[in-house]
Amino acid sequence: MDKKALLLHGWEIGYDKQDWYPPLADALKGVTAEQANWKPEGASINTIWENVQHLVFYKERFLKRLTGEETKNPKGLTNDDTFAVVSVEPSAWEETVKKLDDLHQSIHSIIAGYSDDDLEREVPDPVGMWLYSLILHDAYHTGQIIQILKLQGSWPAKRS
Repeated sequence: MDKKALLLHGWEIGYDKQDWYPPLADALKGVTAEQANWKPEGASINTIWENVQHLVFYKERFLKRLTGEETKNPKGLTNDDTFAVVSVEPSAWEETVKKLDDLHQSIHSIIAGYSDDDLEREVPDPVGMWLYSLILHDAYHTGQIIQILKLQGSWPAKRS
């Protein structure tokens, strides 16, 4: 298996293809705005929505790097800022989930057309390294999202 095939496999199983752990799209399927904005009382954790907003930020940034729209890090923005949710309206949640999906699919389409040389292009780190880091990043936050769903009682007791 070549580098591109391995990276695309990771990109797919992390988002919408079942493998050893549930993909992010499955974890978000059917989650309401209320569930997405929930956290245990007194807990110092991010909500599902905040985690998804954070994932959207970094996928959007990576896509902008791939297309040449962005070359430098946004000024004055901290990692904590990337979790911000502007509106908790149900329509805003639906838009956030759709944006996540659109970004993920756009990145997939671009990478699918790349050669191994393209994966070495620096934006400023090599594209392949960015993609690999995002795969792991998605898996990490997917685990957090599933844990929140379990705390809510919203995650099925058994999955096939």
